[in-house]
Amino acid sequence: MIKSHRLMNDNKIRFIDLFAGLGGIRLGFEKIFNNLGFQTECVMTSEIKPYAVKTLKHNFEHGLFFGDIFKVANTDIPDFDFLLGGFPCQPFSAGGKRQGFLDTRGTLFFEIERILKEKQPYGFILENVEGLVRHDPEFKSDKIGRTLSTIIYKLETELGYHVSWEVLDSLNFGLPQSRKRIFIVGAKDEKVKLNRFEPRYGKLKDILEQNLETIQSDFITKILTHFEINELYGKSIKDKRGGDNNIHSWDIGLKGEVSQEQSLLLSQLFKERRKKHWAEQIGITWMDGMPLTLNQIQSFHKPTLFDSNINLKEMLDDLVEKGYLRFEHPKKIVEEQTENGVRTYREYDTTKPKGYNIVTGKLSFEINKILDPNDIAPTLVATDVSRLAVPDGKGLRRLTTREGLRLFGYPEWYEIPTKINEAFDLLGNTVAVPVVEYVAEELAEVYIKNVFTLHQEELQCAVDSF
Repeated sequence: MIKSHRLMNDNKIRFIDLFAGLGGIRLGFEKIFNNLGFQTECVMTSEIKPYAVKTLKHNFEHGLFFGDIFKVANTDIPDFDFLLGGFPCQPFSAGGKRQGFLDTRGTLFFEIERILKEKQPYGFILENVEGLVRHDPEFKSDKIGRTLSTIIYKLETELGYHVSWEVLDSLNFGLPQSRKRIFIVGAKDEKVKLNRFEPRYGKLKDILEQNLETIQSDFITKILTHFEINELYGKSIKDKRGGDNNIHSWDIGLKGEVSQEQSLLLSQLFKERRKKHWAEQIGITWMDGMPLTLNQIQSFHKPTLFDSNINLKEMLDDLVEKGYLRFEHPKKIVEEQTENGVRTYREYDTTKPKGYNIVTGKLSFEINKILDPNDIAPTLVATDVSRLAVPDGKGLRRLTTREGLRLFGYPEWYEIPTKINEAFDLLGNTVAVPVVEYVAEELAEVYIKNVFTLHQEELQCAVDSF
């Protein structure tokens, strides 16, 4: 690791920031090089999403700013030392020049490739989703897919960089969120080491704000009527799964109160409906959650705990009327030939008898996860974040934009001047800044060792000789 000693202050590092998003890679990169005494200048930024552009311009100064990278000619790009890019992971073409590899033409990685080839900077930091590692494997047992193999081949063999890659989890860098991302790092002289960090951990309560306005709704009222606030820590709310950390809609009487016997019945049903032997008995291809007939339910439900005289059909029909269950036909697989190949989907098979099925999934509720301040947050995904709840005092509220920024290690001065749904859309695709700082520090060590120090020695020799 580099010790934070100050270098000469007349040295400038120039870089470009592609697919910039919120500028998280830039933040981590600049912080490290600035701490080491270098001046930094972003000579070009590229980002196409309008509210990301608005946010970038709000927080940073820019040289050139482009939208669509496909429209940026090589001659438009100033010289620079490092390329930064959290490039989107798009499907790669099925045909390639090298057997066993995929071609990169037409993908966003190709834009990185052509800029590196033309400008020949000293190094780069690329970031992508963890799934890139095994994307498009030749064999199921392959640990690395052909997509990543192609990228590394292009960068090493064709462009001449020493390339390292590692999947790094933000959880190990002091952030209370598990977010695994692959970092691909290259330098002209030697490989950058990416596995020398010492893990450090944080808790969600370290980044939470306090005494904010809580949610006032019938749904939240029902939850708080049935549970104390500390009993809700870490709980999920969904009807199609079980476990000690799960609350069902019937546990809070969301659609109407249910009896103990009905609660037992629902708990048995959501487990049984996933078992494969029912599909064989029904005569359909198995799916994760099938309607079961009255006779099938009678085979496993034994109402002995509370009242053996309760009529099973009446209980089930009451749960249908309240909306906890649906009385429906099972679904069969249908294959349809289209211009793009065979389309496979499911539709109701009206030749099969109707059965009882659980209605609602996790996205059916106002919130589906209550965070535990003493634990960590789940990986933030833009589509789910609005359904996360935070305990605050005696109530529940949603995550704030500031808390979202803290979960990724953004500085307190950073602001997202957009609607909150747009803010979390951007956060759902951003990087963990402390992880970038670690990667940038390792890259800086290689740069200082092979370029900066050598340059200073040459200058000193020139001065001595003069």
